[in-house]
Amino acid sequence: MNDATTEIYDQLTGAEEDVPAREGRNGTRHMLSLSMTKVADGLIDPKLVLSWLGGALGVPAAVTGLFVPIREAGALLPQILMAGRVQAMAHRKWAWVLGTLGQGSMAALICLVALTMEGLAAGLAIAAALVVFSVSRALCSVSYKDILGKTVAKTRRGAVTGVAGSASALAVLGFAALLMSGMVRETGPVIVAIGVASVLWLVAGALFSRLEEQASEDREAPAIDLAPLREDAQFRRFIATRGALTVTALAPPYFVLLGAGQSALQGLGALLLASSAASFVSSYVWGRLADRSSRAVLMLSGLCAALFMALAVAADLAGWAERAWVVPVTLFGLMVAYHGVRQGRSTYLVDMAPEEARSRYAALANTAIGTLLLVVGALGGGLALLGPQVALAGFAALSLAGAALAYGLHEVESA
Repeated sequence: MNDATTEIYDQLTGAEEDVPAREGRNGTRHMLSLSMTKVADGLIDPKLVLSWLGGALGVPAAVTGLFVPIREAGALLPQILMAGRVQAMAHRKWAWVLGTLGQGSMAALICLVALTMEGLAAGLAIAAALVVFSVSRALCSVSYKDILGKTVAKTRRGAVTGVAGSASALAVLGFAALLMSGMVRETGPVIVAIGVASVLWLVAGALFSRLEEQASEDREAPAIDLAPLREDAQFRRFIATRGALTVTALAPPYFVLLGAGQSALQGLGALLLASSAASFVSSYVWGRLADRSSRAVLMLSGLCAALFMALAVAADLAGWAERAWVVPVTLFGLMVAYHGVRQGRSTYLVDMAPEEARSRYAALANTAIGTLLLVVGALGGGLALLGPQVALAGFAALSLAGAALAYGLHEVESA
């Protein structure tokens, strides 16, 4: 990592002043490591890849249906228990490294299961691996915002994560195109893709271990600290905002149910393709905008999501959803909003949280959101009994509420 690397980092983040060489090296390591883990996420996505693999291995639908809830809630709920341990570490990069090693190891185990097992046994083994995988992911999540805040300046954090999102989307786009081409009939290519994901996590962990992180002085390790929820009104409003905007993550499966519906592989392939394309064209833009105002990003994302959910419902009621281009286009718009929510809430939390309490704020927020995901998901499932249109209409209303709540947040980038 030399001066040329720092110059590239300057250009990608739009730095208006000379960036210290150490930050240039660290920022590049962030971008590369995050890009690899985001590619790996796309290659093992439980909504697409693992669900399809479970079907190919003869896993009962009831077990396959557990994959996504384990992955989503399992990555959020444990964080409140981890925050104190992470805060007690002098160099918190090792928590992130351990989390990536755990994810890579479990991806390798899933490959082994797919090669040697079938049916219920395979499903239970994959579910068990996902439990460890999700806890490892929780460790990465609870530590990363603090590490980012320590090693990258406030006005460049969104650009760092945005570059990683756009860069990684290219690889996932190719995989999604392969899935949708109809060429994938056997499990071999999918198992290879999961194996590649395993290697990417391991390499990302090795690269991140070279991050030049200064030792932290705030090493007191509270057990479970709920003080920010009691004392910080803006933090409570942020959680409410993010909770309402969780619908952007929960809505996509209902899109593929519109019209005549689509086969599981093609529908989920369209979801991955739309997500990857949306990430590629929007993540960097959202990241740069978040460095100016992450509050504005949350507002715009909420409005964008509500618009495209409403358009999808209107198209279905008008009988247009059966046309081949309608669902992918509306999905693309929703996923642009989804990536905006991810970028905005991540940058906002890092910039709003006191430097000595980022891990606690992140853990509290993510544990609360894990709970809200289960609640909103159950609400969506109940509404879906009346049809996917009703569920999407309810989600659109919640998305508008999230945008309204974001309007009341303070500007933290200018503080």
